Amino acid sequence: MSDSEYWYCLTHKTVEGHDGCRNSDRLGPYSSAEEAGRALEKVEERNEEWDNDPKWNDDAPGSGDGPVDGTPDN
Repeated sequence: MSDSEYWYCLTHKTVEGHDGCRNSDRLGPYSSAEEAGRALEKVEERNEEWDNDPKWNDDAPGSGDGPVDGTPDN
């Protein structure tokens, strides 16, 4: 691990260095304090992308629930 790695602590809502809270309570590591400070924004952006990605959306047409038009297989 490097001294130039940073984490975002989910418990304290702060950016931490290596000697912070347990890894299970934080996001990272990130290469800069600024990047770690944007951790929750990045999570939100990725969730939005994944929610709208037809390859990962089980409710999207073509997800195996029926024909491409979304009707059930009966």
